Amino acid sequence: MPDPPVPDPEAAALAAFRAARWPTPAVTVDLCVFTVLDADLKLLRVLRDQPPFLGAPALPGGFLRVGDGVDDRGEDLDAAAARVLAEKTGLPEGACHLAQLQAFGSPQRDPRMRVITLAFWAVVPPELAPLVAARGGAAWWSLAVERPPLAFDHEQILAVALRRLRAEAEAPGVVGRLVPAAFSAPELRAALEAVTGLSIDRGNFHRRFERMLEAGAVEEAPGKRITGRRPAKVYRFTGG
Repeated sequence: MPDPPVPDPEAAALAAFRAARWPTPAVTVDLCVFTVLDADLKLLRVLRDQPPFLGAPALPGGFLRVGDGVDDRGEDLDAAAARVLAEKTGLPEGACHLAQLQAFGSPQRDPRMRVITLAFWAVVPPELAPLVAARGGAAWWSLAVERPPLAFDHEQILAVALRRLRAEAEAPGVVGRLVPAAFSAPELRAALEAVTGLSIDRGNFHRRFERMLEAGAVEEAPGKRITGRRPAKVYRFTGG
């Protein structure tokens, strides 16, 4: 007579587990979406259309979609961020740099209930920024001028996102989205100055730009940029 099967303690524990015994906070994703237009760093903001903070400016965001059982557990956090970004901007996947920032979970951050948010930051290329504003419900705000405070703890999230953006401004995948697809060297310098808030010495930048050309990170592109003095060469990032 065969021995009875040995109980699987892992399976037994999962079968006995009751999720309702544990508090379940809500989870959201909030996005800091940046662009550079006319050498000015801008943030995408929405206006709250319902309480709390009705009518107040806020970061684009939304609740994580959660399933109703073991077999349907909802969406991944990165997928939720990509969904919210697409809903708010109308841009296709891959058009923007999108990356996780960090979690924010102060018990009082949302007056409705306990809500934990995972913040993301994104950079929209300048030539796509007007398409975002044309959708309605969102607008680009200059970060160089005084503005009303953002709802919830979004000012705290923005401060952390700005530090990350400035730290990674020259990283591959970011710097190429701070300027148009074809850009002049002065446009690139102006964009980096707008992001970092620092003045960049022209001579030092010229030497850095020459090294980028020599390394193959940047190459000359067709066409010229018409300026007040003389046409300027334009360049593009190679992705290398």
